[in-house]
Amino acid sequence: MIFKTFFLFFSISLFAQEKDSAMLISEVEIDAHRKSTKVLTSTKSVSVANSNFLLQNASDRLLESVNLLPGAKMEERSPGSYRFSVRGSTLRSPFGVRNVKIYLDDFILTDASGNTYLNVLDPEIIGSIEVYKGPEGGEFGAVTGGTVQLHTRNSDEMSFGISGTSFNGYKGKMRYADHVGEHKLQAYSSYQTTDSYRKQSALERQILFLKDRFRYSEKGEVGFLFLNSNMHYETPGGLTLAQMQADSRQARPKTPVLPGAQEQQAGIYNRMVLGGISHIYEFVPHLSHFMSVQGSYNDFKNPFITNFEQRYERNFAVRTHLNFEKWSGENFYQTRVGFEAGMNRSRIRNFENNGGVPGNSQNHDDLFAESGYLFLAQKAELSDRFFIDGSVSLNMMKYRWNRSFPNDFSGTKTLEREVLPGFAVSYLLAQGLSVRGKISKGNSAPTMEELRSSTQEINENLSPEYGWSREVGFRKQFGNFLYLEASLFDFRLKQAIVRRQTEEGQEYFVNAGETVQRGIEAVAETKVFIFSNPVLKSLKFWFSGSFYDFKFKEYRQNENDYSGNRLTGVPKTSLQSLINLKFGNGIGLDLTHFYISEISLNDSNSVTAEPSLVGNVTLRYPLITRDFKVDFSVSIINVYDAKYSLGHDINAFGNRFYNPAAGRNVMAGANFYIK
Repeated sequence: MIFKTFFLFFSISLFAQEKDSAMLISEVEIDAHRKSTKVLTSTKSVSVANSNFLLQNASDRLLESVNLLPGAKMEERSPGSYRFSVRGSTLRSPFGVRNVKIYLDDFILTDASGNTYLNVLDPEIIGSIEVYKGPEGGEFGAVTGGTVQLHTRNSDEMSFGISGTSFNGYKGKMRYADHVGEHKLQAYSSYQTTDSYRKQSALERQILFLKDRFRYSEKGEVGFLFLNSNMHYETPGGLTLAQMQADSRQARPKTPVLPGAQEQQAGIYNRMVLGGISHIYEFVPHLSHFMSVQGSYNDFKNPFITNFEQRYERNFAVRTHLNFEKWSGENFYQTRVGFEAGMNRSRIRNFENNGGVPGNSQNHDDLFAESGYLFLAQKAELSDRFFIDGSVSLNMMKYRWNRSFPNDFSGTKTLEREVLPGFAVSYLLAQGLSVRGKISKGNSAPTMEELRSSTQEINENLSPEYGWSREVGFRKQFGNFLYLEASLFDFRLKQAIVRRQTEEGQEYFVNAGETVQRGIEAVAETKVFIFSNPVLKSLKFWFSGSFYDFKFKEYRQNENDYSGNRLTGVPKTSLQSLINLKFGNGIGLDLTHFYISEISLNDSNSVTAEPSLVGNVTLRYPLITRDFKVDFSVSIINVYDAKYSLGHDINAFGNRFYNPAAGRNVMAGANFYIK
């Protein structure tokens, strides 16, 4: 209690203020593979969280900032166990990130088979987020959910800090970022640990992140990135409704047939090393070339209820494109042509799990994935009013596998080459008012973890999912006062990949026929209202919502017909709000609310999760002296002490759907900036 009280009043804000604090989202420029444009006139369906937006939430929790964005959803069933979805793509993600492609600056965080270890990152290295919703096959290759561009922070800074949370959570970190000659250097390191709310859900994570951008001439720049992440988090497992109501803090209990999560020391050990180099060179004023080369290694271990899996992964990827730009009178044209390719090799060994210790061998497999795409993209801006984006890509995917135990067999699976076109327009009807339309095709191949799931069988019959998306929308900015945006989309997905579980809790995947995904997404943002009184200095609002009608159009499983049922794991309605207030003496107060309607937890729609309303409060206070600055803050998470799950296990065998989230809890600390 003394620890909590101390940190309630002496707490941290882990991000420095950035210069975009008064900027509306509509004025922010998005990167879109170096096709920079403002959100207001962009043809893309994109949600943006800039540095100031990220600042207004607990800084080492990416979850709240992502969930404020319409169409994006992040879950954390227990600390470190992330899920990230765009427009319902969690349907096939028991954990981790699938069917969403993620880039980190110039590099690809998603491996060649489509899996992303987002939890190896410390959220505090992220400076802004761009979420491209729906298929963008012509730009980013084969994916149906969406694409995320993470930009690391770029402000100059020397800082260090400590923090504490409920459930014995601690964190320490240091950051150095500065210009040294023609180099822009950045170094960040952190250590984090927590016991967490539930039993068997502790987390320990160590991060070292290095980055350098070296401008060696007026025409050329080289970028370097290095990430070393070492983490272990425990997995408590899902509970039934009765178990959750009896004791929401318990881990999955043992049964007469199977041991529980604690007995088996269930969890994830993941050591990842990622390194890459990028280069951009401008040959002449209108012609430039970009290229990045990267490699990574993953040492992954997963003691589970029924087995102990060891996985050693090696990844290699390359991106390159030639960029041509030309002005002709008032018109601007840009053409890009290039390719992206990746290779993944996974050495997987499964053993019996003897209380967290590997036992006798079960299976030994080596799997290989090769993927890539060629693309051509054309952009045109006509008289600063009419904006056109057209693109097309040719996508390739191949798997190979070799099993050496308990028997020998090998095989290959080469997917048909897929052509993915996209076309989008945006028209500026009047000052600050634009309308847009988009049509695109998406395709998403099974990841390695879906092709060879925890049943340890190779599912050669699993096919890619694919479909066409159509979308219209408008954006309206009222001066520098108010920004409104709404989008209406209709996505028809065929051969949708759906997760299922065996009696032992092992997962496997099937193609679930056709889905119809219709929805409306909306945003309302105000400027920062400035007041000339000694108490309240400024006020800012953000509201967003997603309204979905997602259904299985045609889905039969054995004798069961689920056609017409609501899509599993996707709420019909989600509403979010953020209110930012600043008082005298620099005191800041951020209030966030998240409402989620009921969620269907199985394909038959026979079990649903109750609606939830979660509120968070963050209070900040800066102390400035001649030599340094200290940011104090405190965040109260789930201030209403709501009972809810921060991520369900959909289609869980034995009705173990629930992963109870913590009740009211506190995050606090202190961050020091050296001038």
